Amino acid sequence: MQQLADSLLQTGFLQGVPTEAGYALVIAFFAFVLLNFIMLIAGVTSWLERRVWARIQSRVGPNRVGPQGVIQWLADGIKNIMKEDIVPAEADRPLFKAAPYLAMMGFFATFAVIPFGDGLVVADLNVGVLYITAVTALVVVGILMAGWASNNKWALLGGIRSAAQIISYEIPAGIAVITVVLFTGSLSMQTIIRAQGWAPWDWFLFANPFLCIASFIFFVSALAEGNRTPFDLPEAESELVAGAFTEYSGLRNLLFFLVEWGNLYVIGALYTTMFLGGWQIPPITEQPVIQGALQFATFFAKSYFLVFVAMWIRGTLPRVRVDQLMTLCWKYLVPITFANLIGAMIWFVLFPNGLAIMRFAMFALGVAVTIYFFSRILFHLRRARPRLRLNPIS
Repeated sequence: MQQLADSLLQTGFLQGVPTEAGYALVIAFFAFVLLNFIMLIAGVTSWLERRVWARIQSRVGPNRVGPQGVIQWLADGIKNIMKEDIVPAEADRPLFKAAPYLAMMGFFATFAVIPFGDGLVVADLNVGVLYITAVTALVVVGILMAGWASNNKWALLGGIRSAAQIISYEIPAGIAVITVVLFTGSLSMQTIIRAQGWAPWDWFLFANPFLCIASFIFFVSALAEGNRTPFDLPEAESELVAGAFTEYSGLRNLLFFLVEWGNLYVIGALYTTMFLGGWQIPPITEQPVIQGALQFATFFAKSYFLVFVAMWIRGTLPRVRVDQLMTLCWKYLVPITFANLIGAMIWFVLFPNGLAIMRFAMFALGVAVTIYFFSRILFHLRRARPRLRLNPIS
């Protein structure tokens, strides 16, 4: 971003503008583009998730607003914005009003270091991983603040559950990320991607068994941190009405769900960066514009595939109990992650340059598991005999 600001100032595009003001304009431009990208992703994800759930559960889902209901998310957004913004009389008004914006800030700030391509990153920080772990803590503060400030026992219980759950699962997720950091020797997101290759057997997912286990632990922990099914205890409707968001309405209520749906893409983007080679593409062209577009498309496709997997999980698995949620973290994931980290350190000492035969063996195992998994899906689809409906309102 600083290079772009320098080039704009040198070319005379921002002629007469002071250097500091030029940097501020470039930052404002990037913030505007990212905000619109986030809102679009979150909106489309909300529509797609409802359609995926419907198909999994033999329903139709939203199908009236636009072809196949594709702009249902826009109608829902306008409806929420036009609703009355109610603040309960007994609530702590300043904290109640500030909570959704604090959660939004913590979520929005993560996109500053997400590398969409070789040059498509707002800030390539050399402590990018540490930065993401720090700013996402603001989301916890926002949710806990919303629950406490509402002066509602269901909201307070939901906020406490959310804080306990996110703080607990940050430990295995953080240790899983440390495994990748040890392997690359850097906290920079771009360096982690460049340490991998475009071919699947060069991804960290298949580098060795310890990184593979770390990838699984990271994905499960990220789902729990994002309050996704089967770990959506903070907003368990049958117990807590709507959890920490019970008293919210209008735009402020919409912001919390914008964070939840947008966070799905953040989970996919982080997993893609750490374990799936990020934006790496084959050496097809040297043309920078085409190369940048292909890198962005590759990164987006990998990330959104993981978003679909999270939707699939939510439409399939039931919600766990609170005690099962915490037991999974403290009795299983935390000890397994520490043992995996120690095993990874021993592996890195024994094989500092990796082991080619292990990469191909892990890749072959991954292909075999994937083929078996999709063969079972096709088996059940044949038994279910689904019918493809092309009618826009079907």
